[in-house]
Formats: sequence, C-alpha cells, structure tokens
Amino acid sequence: MSISHPIPPTPPHHHPDLRIIDLGRLSYAAAFDLQLMHHAEVLEAREAGVPEIGRLLLVEHDPPVITISRRPGARDNLRASESFLASRGITLAETDRGGDITYHGPGQLVIYPIIDLNLLKLGLHGYMRLLEEAVITCCAAFGLPCSREHGATGVWTDGPRASAPDQQPRKIAAMGVRVRRWVTMHGLALNISTNLTHFAHIIPCGLVGREVTSLERELGPKCPTMVEVKRVLSNELSAALRAERAKWPG
Repeated sequence: MSISHPIPPTPPHHHPDLRIIDLGRLSYAAAFDLQLMHHAEVLEAREAGVPEIGRLLLVEHDPPVITISRRPGARDNLRASESFLASRGITLAETDRGGDITYHGPGQLVIYPIIDLNLLKLGLHGYMRLLEEAVITCCAAFGLPCSREHGATGVWTDGPRASAPDQQPRKIAAMGVRVRRWVTMHGLALNISTNLTHFAHIIPCGLVGREVTSLERELGPKCPTMVEVKRVLSNELSAALRAERAKWPG
C-alpha cells in the first residue's frame, strides 16, 4: 500500500525497546492500518521471546475527522449531519477505542502508543494515569498548568493564570484506548493550534456543557510549535514508560 504524506515524516528515534515514529499528517484510516501493523509486530516480539516496550506513533489527522466509539448512545452526541460535515471537509469514522465521540484535525497532536502492558506489568488504570501525567508535565513545561478531573478521563486547565472561582476547567487533551492481548492501541489527542470551532459539531466525549481549549488559545503568542510539543511530549512518555520497564528488569 502506498501512503503519501503532505508533510514528510521525520526519521524514527530509537530508545532501548521503544521506538518513536513521526507519521506527519495522515488520514485516520491510514493511521489505523499502521496501528494494526505495529500492534502485530509488538505481539510477535513477545511471542518470539524478545519483548519490547513498543512504539509511539505521532500523527496529525488530515483530513479532519470525527470519531465515534461503539459505546451505546455515542452517536447521539453528534450535532451535525454527515452531509453538513462533508461540505466542510470533515469525515466521520467509527472507532473501536474506548470513550465516546471526539474530533481530530490539523494542529492537534495525536499519539498512538502501541505498548506491551504485560512487559511493564501495568494495568489499564495505571496506564491511563501515566498518559495523563505525561500531558500535564508537557503543558507545564510550556507555562500552562493542567490537572485531572475526577470521573472524567483526560487533561484539563484553568488557563495560565488563576481563573474565576465559578469557572469550570477546559479540556485540552482527550484520551481513549483499546487493549488487545494486553498490547495497547489508540491513545491521546492534545490540542495545540486545533480549529476549536469544529468541536461545536459534537458534544466532546459526551460531556455536556464542558468547554474544549488549546495551547494556542490559552498561551496566545507563547504557544509552542507542533515540533516542540512533539519533542517534549514524546520524551515525557518515553521516560515514563522506560521507568515502568526498569521496575521489572530481566
């Protein structure tokens, strides 16, 4: 299969047992096919007796896409018709990840960790918290304090300065994963310079009345570039995953 990249991908970086692969800009379907390929390779490594932590696939989805999980009622959180979305260049895709409904598009960094949780002896709850913590640390590095919200997976912010007491935190990163034979797929999406108006076509993650934001909206001219965020966030994830691996040598 031939895949064209509007932006040429950078060469993979290598760490012991962990690869970081920048896919550039790619459609949701093409990226999903690559997830399946890497998932199969990580499983093969385990079965061959040479297990690896896995791979981090970095991508911006282009064309823009709204993904809907198989959770009952998820499609009810779509606010626009398929024909209306198509007229604006937005596609629809069903997905087998957890979660509800979300949007992906240019200016948003999506990371698909294909990780052998068996090797790390890491449960799903611990893995999700690891993803959240990496995003929180990454945003803090650029001057934006973020946090978790009880009962709402993802990362949230009040902005670079203290907000009004009655203001609800805004969601800056969404997460949804699937585990097959304890190797992960799907992952996280961090809004950098995303077109936030596209979120008006859905109820993001099924959370009514909760606002979505981006690094650009919160930081203005101090917003980092996509290249900078890719570097910092992939390094944070790599360090966290290698730290989990170091707990179980051999």
